[in-house]
Amino acid sequence: MSSVRPCLVRLGVSLVLAGCASVPERPADLGTPEVATSPRTSSGIVEIARKHVGAPYRWGGSSPSGFDCSGLVRYVYAQVGVDLPHNAAKQYELGAPVAREDLQPGDIVFFDRLRHNGIYIGDGRFIHARQTGKRVAVAGLDEAWYAERWVGARRIEPLQPAGDDQER
Repeated sequence: MSSVRPCLVRLGVSLVLAGCASVPERPADLGTPEVATSPRTSSGIVEIARKHVGAPYRWGGSSPSGFDCSGLVRYVYAQVGVDLPHNAAKQYELGAPVAREDLQPGDIVFFDRLRHNGIYIGDGRFIHARQTGKRVAVAGLDEAWYAERWVGARRIEPLQPAGDDQER
């Protein structure tokens, strides 16, 4: 019976996710998954994103060998079991809107008419892949360029590890 329960939980989660959106096939360039070593929570999202600070920017990139902004967000969320499109504007269509004053670590922040995004890490800061010649870095929401081009934020709930709420 104990081996059946995790299967049923995974089946239920899969059905819920399938009802929310179509999930494209996972691209080969996502690199080595980090799920096994990182908790599948919003703090896990921040931990994974932090590991890639300093990675090179690459237009169209979605792996540790090079990221663009939406590729970084996509890669990090894929590590916790959430498949996102590789496009900031399309990512903005997902999840729930979040007011700037209600941001939590792991939320996705959007700028510049949905042409740029990153992952909020707390204390008014976010991790993002900026532009050619730059590297994945931490920036502040109150820095002039980002403050002037703020669009909004979305919260996409990661999958929780099996067993978190099972025995309560």
